[in-house]
Amino acid sequence: MAFGIKKNELLQWKRDIDQGKIAFITHYWLDDRFPDCHTVTKVGCKDLKMLSEWGKQYGLKKEWIHHRKDGYSHFDLLGQKQVEILLNEGLEDQLKSFSLLHS
Repeated sequence: MAFGIKKNELLQWKRDIDQGKIAFITHYWLDDRFPDCHTVTKVGCKDLKMLSEWGKQYGLKKEWIHHRKDGYSHFDLLGQKQVEILLNEGLEDQLKSFSLLHS
């Protein structure tokens, strides 16, 4: 279940994907399969080859891409990998918004 996301943020994420960019969006998320994770970052791109290549630098496998028929295929980032990638990508604002930075 996803929550804590604003409609304009979701629309911007989709616009960025439609423009061929690597796009990031973080939101609260609950899933019994991952009881220690309360947020997820979706990293999407219209160009699946570009997305796959982007993921390689972080050890993400192309098989982990969530393929969507609507064109918004993405990686799901959770836990420490989520924090590591958002920091590396300069997206501290998303980490701060969801209290994922621990001092």
